[in-house]
Amino acid sequence: MDRDSAPQEITTLVGREVYSNKGVFVGEVEDIRLDLDRQDVTGLALHELNRELFSTEINQARGAIVPYRWVQAVGDVIIVNDIVERLHTADDQADEEDEVTA
Repeated sequence: MDRDSAPQEITTLVGREVYSNKGVFVGEVEDIRLDLDRQDVTGLALHELNRELFSTEINQARGAIVPYRWVQAVGDVIIVNDIVERLHTADDQADEEDEVTA
């Protein structure tokens, strides 16, 4: 949500699909994490996660929380920066390095 735009009900975020800025599906918003003291949204709780991005984590977790600072745009869908993809790539590279050095 653009902080300069007109206020919206935060419940309108629930059910929206989340994509990286490169167009990769990340998940769907199930809930919102709030900081009530600051009256601020701090994260998006996602479910229906992209199993390719969260392959190792998804086996034990029901969902994931994406920090709201990663959100770049909110419209019909929510766009987050590609940090999720980079985390996945870093995990893959670490696995490959482990395999090479093992």
